[in-house]
Amino acid sequence: MKTFMKGTIRDEKGAGVLALVLVLLVVGGLILTPLLGLMSTGLLAGQAYERHTHRLYAADAGVEDAIWRIKYGVIPPGSWIVSADRPGWQVYDYPGLLTVGDKSVDVVVYRKDWDPTCGENLTYEIVSTAVTNDEGGTAAIGSSTIIDAYLVVSYVDLSNLLNNAIVSDTFIGIKNGVYVTGNVTSGGTVDNKGTVNGTITQYADLDWPTADDLSAWYLENVKNETAYDSDTIDIAGVDTTEGPLYRDGTLTIKNSNSVNATLKLTGTLYITGDTKICYNTPNNNEMVLDLNGQTIFVASNSTGSGKEALQIGDKCTIVGSGCIIAVGDVYLAPKGDVGSPNDFVLIMSVEGTTTLRPSGTSYGCIAGDLSVDVQSGKNAAITHTAPEGKALNIPWGAVDIDKLPPVTGTRIESWEINPQ
Repeated sequence: MKTFMKGTIRDEKGAGVLALVLVLLVVGGLILTPLLGLMSTGLLAGQAYERHTHRLYAADAGVEDAIWRIKYGVIPPGSWIVSADRPGWQVYDYPGLLTVGDKSVDVVVYRKDWDPTCGENLTYEIVSTAVTNDEGGTAAIGSSTIIDAYLVVSYVDLSNLLNNAIVSDTFIGIKNGVYVTGNVTSGGTVDNKGTVNGTITQYADLDWPTADDLSAWYLENVKNETAYDSDTIDIAGVDTTEGPLYRDGTLTIKNSNSVNATLKLTGTLYITGDTKICYNTPNNNEMVLDLNGQTIFVASNSTGSGKEALQIGDKCTIVGSGCIIAVGDVYLAPKGDVGSPNDFVLIMSVEGTTTLRPSGTSYGCIAGDLSVDVQSGKNAAITHTAPEGKALNIPWGAVDIDKLPPVTGTRIESWEINPQ
């Protein structure tokens, strides 16, 4: 009997495991359906969040594209119109949607009207809206994503330099017998042996422009011009107009006739090589250079005595307001006054030295990066006059909103994401 009972027990030893398996099957059956539902919801939510993330990246790409267009002046000035719903703002709507992956991006850029209190800064608002072209019939977190960003842009601005009679980023030397009316400002030192009726400032923090910035500004003025194929402009005793002009190479401007005549600028003269105006030129006679509010810009970076990028000799009389700028050294020994009390003339070396040998009064501003050297001469004087109202062709920050100079910096003021 005992043997029979032990055999029976051994035959039922898997009953406990079976019961456990049955319990697990029941529990599994109870949780499997909601678990599968949870997994399905998770997958749908993951897809929705993935689409949302892709829309966010697409909207961000729209903002970056707008910043690039603003920074590099790609938006044509005539594309801005007055905003109907935002007084004091202009608006630019992209001529079509951007496409980033399977996302369509609509970008609208608003530009605030220039405010004198902003100096060289201008505020933009960029609204970039990204939508998914095909939602695929699944759940989504919003059908679009909007990024609203405010951007502050700084532009090349020479106004802080033009408030001086003489300004240099490094050194200013004024010889005996030179009379200066106006401020003298140096990023380094000033060696003054003349008479200055104004404030002398040393070690000033000057925001000096770069050659690339100014070159880009003036090159834009002549971008549609056919290159001038001669290395000489000879007015030959006849009153002549010139400009805009682009010369890829050196240039000599002279008057080969004994009859004094005037060369009047009607646009920017952009020259890549060394330039001479009435300076040690054979068969050269007196002439008048009428700046007429325009600019002579010499992109050459030549330096050294007798090797200056721009040389103007003593047979040239300069009249009218305007700018005479070279990347390299400037040597100026004009006949008589430069401009008049009603004019403003900027004479500037962007990266080198400006040397002035006056034989009268220069009205406006003398500027040089490495130094300004004002030498003694007959009736040698420099008088600062106001540049405002002279219609100068020069970067003035964001003053002329239809003709903005190169961008020097951008700053994001705010960046807000709005899923819809």
